[in-house]
Amino acid sequence: MNDEFNFDELDLAVDGSSEVQEQVQEQAQEQAQDDKLPVPVSQVGLSDIWRPEAGTALMTVRDLGRVLLANEVIDSAQLVTARALQEKDPSRRIEDIFREMNVPEPPMQKALAELAHLAFERIEVENIEGMKYVNRLGLQYCLDHDVMPLRFAGSRVVVGVVYVDDLILLDEIRHKMSHSIKPVVVTRGDIDAVAELMRSEQESGEGDISDDEVSLEDVLVGIDEEDVEVVEENDEDMDLEKMAGESPVIRYVNYLIFNAVKEGASDIHIEPQEKKLQVRYRIDGVMYNTTSPPTQMKNAIISRLKIMANLDIAERRLPQDGRIRAMVHGRKLDLRLSTLPMVAGEKAVMRILDTRSIQVDLDDLGMTHDCLTKWKHEINQPHGIVLVTGPTGSGKTTTLYASLGKMDRNKLNISTAEDPVEYHLNGINQTQTHASIGMTFAAALRALLRQDPDVIMVGEIRDGETAKTAIEASLTGHLVLSTLHTNDAPSAITRLVNIGVEAYLIGSAINAVVAQRLVRKICTECKTERDINPIESKHLSAAGIDVQKVMYGEGCPKCRDTGYSGRLGIYELLVINDELRDAIAREPNVTEFRRKCLEFGMLSLRADGYDKVVRGLTTVEEVLRVTEE
Repeated sequence: MNDEFNFDELDLAVDGSSEVQEQVQEQAQEQAQDDKLPVPVSQVGLSDIWRPEAGTALMTVRDLGRVLLANEVIDSAQLVTARALQEKDPSRRIEDIFREMNVPEPPMQKALAELAHLAFERIEVENIEGMKYVNRLGLQYCLDHDVMPLRFAGSRVVVGVVYVDDLILLDEIRHKMSHSIKPVVVTRGDIDAVAELMRSEQESGEGDISDDEVSLEDVLVGIDEEDVEVVEENDEDMDLEKMAGESPVIRYVNYLIFNAVKEGASDIHIEPQEKKLQVRYRIDGVMYNTTSPPTQMKNAIISRLKIMANLDIAERRLPQDGRIRAMVHGRKLDLRLSTLPMVAGEKAVMRILDTRSIQVDLDDLGMTHDCLTKWKHEINQPHGIVLVTGPTGSGKTTTLYASLGKMDRNKLNISTAEDPVEYHLNGINQTQTHASIGMTFAAALRALLRQDPDVIMVGEIRDGETAKTAIEASLTGHLVLSTLHTNDAPSAITRLVNIGVEAYLIGSAINAVVAQRLVRKICTECKTERDINPIESKHLSAAGIDVQKVMYGEGCPKCRDTGYSGRLGIYELLVINDELRDAIAREPNVTEFRRKCLEFGMLSLRADGYDKVVRGLTTVEEVLRVTEE
């Protein structure tokens, strides 16, 4: 049988010839039997439109009709009439003709979706994630073009469409949304109903979106990786200040800071790479990846940060340092910004300085009772030097501030020389050093000695001049607190010798040295007990500890499924006695001196860490991560 109808006969049928009409109806019924055969979906569909190389054609008039006829949505007479009407006016869509014939829309749109290899959805208010996506197109635009943005799915916006074959419209929506789109088939009736509901909510004010409820997807809704096509890189043509002032960039930078504070991060790292811009937070001393923006935003983001820190946005070849003061979650914060030129662009790191993080009592730092008692005794001495050692980020400043907090600030004149002054403390005279103009630690220390001090805190002993000045201050009746970058407490002594301080002066001036590290605490919400594993047993047994059970965190929303939440210190306290002073005078090597310190009762960092493992505060894995053999 011929697959095509004789449209000349159809024209006669429409004109009312009953004889021909009966003949055509009979032919249509026979054709309908053939049409009930399954339609090979690979031969038609919108998915093929996205792959022109497949070479499949768009669906024909007969495709939709055969599906509707097979599903008993229409009868053969309706199919004949619809085909005849479209033959007279080829510009009309077959689905519009069916609507005029009062064919039910939901099954018709579902049939279109099947033919186009797309999903069919009924639109409900719950399926639409607010007005933000609809507003980007405009409610009237949605009604005029029979489309409705519904939600975000991965990196694409799901858009409900009535006409599945209008590729020009789909491309226009993609540009308007500034995002790739994923079309799904919907009904015109649902679009009209939801649009009317949205319009009434807008008029009543219930559909407004608060800036406080903006998520990352909202921030990035105006950004797409395909929006910028670089033909030839020319930095002079970029208006960085204008780029940095655009709303999506401002909102993204605000989001980064806001979310970092919310997550308890101490640092934000913005790292340009060849094909992406990586953003990471340091939380509890460990780096975590977070959602990264398109790499095209990197210059605008760095420029926005520079503007906030009053830096030169045009200078991108030299490192720059600045300070941003911000109010986040109702808290005043200082953000220390550092930029550094890299191969793929400028890298930026923001240190988040929160006064709450250093308002920690000395008793709460994690020292054992014996260590805490000895340390309090040393910081209450009238003169001498007490040192805190450890790498950057090990909590040295927090320990020093907590120690100053135990002193009587009304009776003592306490002064500090810091670079930079990270936190402002009441009742303490704090001095900012400026090495570029000659205000070094040594110069600041000499100036402070003329200010009648009782206690002096020096941010860091970096050179022989500062070390000698600090020792002179201690020998003339002042208590000096400072830091050194060494791996353990005994190494602080040999470091001072190596930078040029006489050994006998070191033995006379140093009262105590405490080395410290920060380990992550087991989350209290998901803490549980389990059997010790072989690796843990090996390390604990080597330290003379015999346990069968240890605590660990299973992971929960509070700790981001890491099993850890918060940090505490592990400490190695070295108190210098007369025997050790004599040993220092002989300038021993660090291995020999460390062995002697352990003989006199010094508890090592690892031993203190294992003690906290036994007490269920941290894990062997954490102790091994921050300490060395």
